[in-house]
Amino acid sequence: MNTTRAPRSGRPALTRPDGTPLRVLVVDDDPDLAEVLTGALRYEGWEVRAAGDGASAVSTARELLPDAVVLDVMLPDTDGFAVLRRLHEVKPDVCVLFLTARDAVEDRIAGITAGGDDYVTKPFSLEEVVARLRGLLRRAGMARQLEDGPRLVVGDLVMDEEAREVTRAGELIELSPTEFELLRFLMRNPRRVLSKAQILDRVWSYDFGGRAHVVELYISYLRKKVDAGREPMIHTVRGAGYVLKPVAR
Repeated sequence: MNTTRAPRSGRPALTRPDGTPLRVLVVDDDPDLAEVLTGALRYEGWEVRAAGDGASAVSTARELLPDAVVLDVMLPDTDGFAVLRRLHEVKPDVCVLFLTARDAVEDRIAGITAGGDDYVTKPFSLEEVVARLRGLLRRAGMARQLEDGPRLVVGDLVMDEEAREVTRAGELIELSPTEFELLRFLMRNPRRVLSKAQILDRVWSYDFGGRAHVVELYISYLRKKVDAGREPMIHTVRGAGYVLKPVAR
């Protein structure tokens, strides 16, 4: 019997090639963060297990044989790079997404050299983690999409969430991960005024200690990329927030 569950996220379902749920292992010694990540990935319809240290991660991996691992670099009994080497002994083709509070170049190099596929620095958006995992699994040929999902389209602005590509009037726009998440939130709520508090809660959803000025800063970044030399789509509603509207024709 096929036990695949449709994702409640509304995104196109990803499964293993045989149609069964993808298996993901979350390794982080912060139980609150592990619980949030586990919930977000189960929301995709995937089978998810969690471990709080390196030893239990390897033990759980032997039982689960995961397709992907979300792996914190800093663990109480060892580091994520050592755990990754053990995981590759259990399942050589496992996809690994590193979580790290450090974003120094040497850490990124160490992660890739150890065999990691990608990394996300804390604090991060849960949407970004899910999107990175979906991309890794599809590129590795370990997942198939049950149906093609619609792109986000507002006027001549188009976002392909799977490919993480944005175009306006057919011209590719390069965005940072945070800019991408902010624009995605605006595009999912076209013509709706979004407050700074709503944007902070949605885009900087995990342990963000900043203030509302960061929203103003990233809105300015987006305007320079999305609206530069074009009729503006991103508008400020004084005292209320921001709204994305297609250009009137």
